[in-house]
Amino acid sequence: MCSSILKKSLKGGLILIGEINLGGSIETVTNPVNIAELGVEKGASVLLMPFTARRQLYDLSDDMATRIDIQFYQDARGASLNTIVE
Repeated sequence: MCSSILKKSLKGGLILIGEINLGGSIETVTNPVNIAELGVEKGASVLLMPFTARRQLYDLSDDMATRIDIQFYQDARGASLNTIVE
């Protein structure tokens, strides 16, 4: 939605995960390792997830960690800014 309002394109190969509720808080991501592995299988190059999920990624294999760029966001603004091509 933000990209259409700003008339900017989204980054290719991007997966954005996480739930932001109406109050602005970010919900916990369940199984981020499985999501990262599935993203690699589907051809994603960038995975954007809430910073609260970073500790759960220790179980991600070295092979998967080198095949995808994992970036983190702290709020809705950060998530939307990381998705738009500059």
